[in-house]
Amino acid sequence: MTVTYTARVANARFGGFSQLLLLWRGSIYKLLWRELLCFLGFYMALSAAYRFVLTEGQKRYFEKLVIYCDQYASLIPVSFVLGFYVTLVVNRWWSQYLCMPLPDALMCVVAGTVHGRDDRGRLYRRTLMRYAGLSAVLILRSVSTAVFKRFPTIDHVVEAGFMTREERKKFENLNSSYNKYWVPCVWFSNLAAQARREGRIRDNSALKLLLEELNVFRGKCGMLFHYDWISVPLVYTQVVTIALYSYFLACLIGRQFLDPAQGYKDHDLDLCVPIFTLLQFFFYAGWLKVAEQLINPFGEDDDDFETNFLIDRNFQVSMLAVDEMYDDLAVLEKDLYWDAAEARAPYTAATVFQLRQPSFQGSTFDITLAKEDMQFQRLDGLDGPMGEAPGDFLQRLLPAGAGMAAGGPLGRRLSFLLRKNSCVSEASTGASCSCAVVPEGAAPECSCEDPLLDPGLPEPEAPPPAGPEPLTLIPGPVEPFSIVTMPGPRGPAPPWLPSPIGEEEENLA
Repeated sequence: MTVTYTARVANARFGGFSQLLLLWRGSIYKLLWRELLCFLGFYMALSAAYRFVLTEGQKRYFEKLVIYCDQYASLIPVSFVLGFYVTLVVNRWWSQYLCMPLPDALMCVVAGTVHGRDDRGRLYRRTLMRYAGLSAVLILRSVSTAVFKRFPTIDHVVEAGFMTREERKKFENLNSSYNKYWVPCVWFSNLAAQARREGRIRDNSALKLLLEELNVFRGKCGMLFHYDWISVPLVYTQVVTIALYSYFLACLIGRQFLDPAQGYKDHDLDLCVPIFTLLQFFFYAGWLKVAEQLINPFGEDDDDFETNFLIDRNFQVSMLAVDEMYDDLAVLEKDLYWDAAEARAPYTAATVFQLRQPSFQGSTFDITLAKEDMQFQRLDGLDGPMGEAPGDFLQRLLPAGAGMAAGGPLGRRLSFLLRKNSCVSEASTGASCSCAVVPEGAAPECSCEDPLLDPGLPEPEAPPPAGPEPLTLIPGPVEPFSIVTMPGPRGPAPPWLPSPIGEEEENLA
């Protein structure tokens, strides 16, 4: 049975783990005491032989061997390989527990989707959950020695009530050389489809939900089978074991106490029991014992999974959920806080102090800023390319030429765009130049005036603060029109211009 000590360490206090050191069941002492006694016995035998059996010449040779082993034993990377191995085994151990097939979600779906208070409805619900439990029993007896000892044959499974004799015949007549733990899941699917045809399952969505939960349950059973099949690579386990055993074999010789009269370095003290060597053996060998116990949690060690307990629990609660608890509801009545604006459960005298503590609002809730740092700063300018006003950007979209005259179609297009863009700033309309169209052979006359205004007219007044007025093109004094030269690359109008441009061109046509 699993050793549980959670309640003993619920609160951190002085020497909180000290009380755990005296536990025997599931402890490191129970796992390691034999190996520790063997190591100490071999060490004491070598020490006695060095002191009382060997001759002086043999002692000098043994002392050189001790120094050699002590010098090179540290080259064995025990901590490195052992640390990675134990981490791998612990992660695998917890992942295997997460794959234990629990029927809790499945039984809730069965109780909510398979209807009928008559015997036929009860038979459907109980049989569905019995098939799920049978699949779990079949896979657990394939991976767990404790469950196999409980159900060594299919006859024991039938006698336990997980399978009927008719179902056993179908199970055994199925010609397959592989593990058939999945067969009850197929029976479950067929029975659910039959219940849908009879109207016990009222719609296809409910049937879909039921089969999805079954697939989750079956997937966990399959993962247990794969964990049992695919072990940690044998070479990894062998490397770790050889590294540990060879290291402490070298320590048996290299950690011997030598005669201080010989004057060897770091051998000034002569003791009989190597205290720190025994501690090192306890930690490293204990680390390997942890991996040895957790690498297969489906055995019968003290900390292995309680598989038989889980079978009993799962079978009982699943039958209760789909049979006795089916459609069993208490009378609906108003709760205690029906008229309360803020519902709060009471506290006992031992926990009322928690009520006085402020609730957590967030890690930045208590940050304070200076008053001047909390003032919003207005950003100058409008969104758009750096150094370019929106009006200039609209003008660059249109090609330059004679058609851009105020009376031409492209000029009217520009006027239409500028009217649409009512937020064009003053600076966006003052950076273009106009050139007059002159007779052939004469030099053109150009001036960097406002292309939208007549040079001879007075400068227009600034727009009122309420907002800019719509801008229109005014013909210049030169004949026949003023030609606006647009900065930037020239070319045809891009195809991604707004749709109103196309509407304007249709009107012009």
